[in-house]
Amino acid sequence: MRVVVAPDSFGGTLSATAAADAIAAGWRRSAPDDDLRLLPLADGGTGFVEVLHTALGGEWHELDVTGPFGDPVHARWLRIGSTAYLESAAACGLHFVPRDRRVPETARTVTTRGVGELVASARDAGVTEVVIGLGGSATTDGGAGMLAALGAVTVDDAGKPLPPGGAPLARSARLDGRPELGGVRLVAAADVDNPLLGEHGAAAVFGPQKGADAAAVAELDAALARFADVLAAGLGTDVRDEPGAGAAGGLGAALLACGAGRVSGAGLVRELVGLDAELDKAQLAITGEGSFDWQSLRGKLITAVAKGAAERGVPCIVMAGQVSVGRREAAAVGVESAYSVAEDAGGVEASMADPAGTLAALAERVAAQWSR
Repeated sequence: MRVVVAPDSFGGTLSATAAADAIAAGWRRSAPDDDLRLLPLADGGTGFVEVLHTALGGEWHELDVTGPFGDPVHARWLRIGSTAYLESAAACGLHFVPRDRRVPETARTVTTRGVGELVASARDAGVTEVVIGLGGSATTDGGAGMLAALGAVTVDDAGKPLPPGGAPLARSARLDGRPELGGVRLVAAADVDNPLLGEHGAAAVFGPQKGADAAAVAELDAALARFADVLAAGLGTDVRDEPGAGAAGGLGAALLACGAGRVSGAGLVRELVGLDAELDKAQLAITGEGSFDWQSLRGKLITAVAKGAAERGVPCIVMAGQVSVGRREAAAVGVESAYSVAEDAGGVEASMADPAGTLAALAERVAAQWSR
């Protein structure tokens, strides 16, 4: 049987590539003759670039950039032909912020400067296009840090550069300089359509997971509103209401103001790795993620795989760390069965102790049911 194995990453435990490998290892123990096609997937968040490298190869470029707290972090971007692929999380990801530091003050002050340094590295390497995956960030600075690294510094009324973070943007007056892009075309790869401001904006929706309390959310939203005026005056485009402007703490707004195109990160990955062509030849599709829950039903990767399989009459099953979606809701998006690693392993703690091993064990048992 030809089986497409196309999972997303499993939260902070397994990358999409590691999850696909674990599922394949377990499956082969029960069904060694099946033809497994491994296609790890991602949206624009953490793992976006690794997935592309796994599928397409390319040349890594590694460098130290400014992390969310201002100290150096090691990051990399991927060159394929004349296009550079990078992810914002590589420079300012939430994984750089320990849980005990996800507090209001952190949410107010972390920076996207390292993202601009990655873009500058790609620009200086002579690429013609830079695709930036947006997601998994720790920041809510509207992309001001990124712009500063590219030569457009946000200053106050006295012309003094603002300190890093979103909160200081309440004092923003103008941009000193313009982003130095050298003719490079920017593309923002994001799978959220949130605007920059308001109840569906960057601060309100994503701020709490980064440590912002109600007061910090209100402060950041007001600061981003001021910064939206500065972006519009300095770069000539008002993007505050554009879908995706709120992605990655408002980094989307800065990119759109710079003229970036916007694409679906998940859709881009599907196209580049050839998922649809593999589904055309499959008898079964397997996908998965850390938690198969109500958010999974709102256009995330699992639903994309399930929909593509259903269009071809191919059954799709889910293996996830935890499953809280009912059978009827799962069937509505094209998922025939969903299996929980935690339930199979005897609890969340047991499954987390050996994420790859417990996922492989689940896949071995599921293969015994599904392999012809």
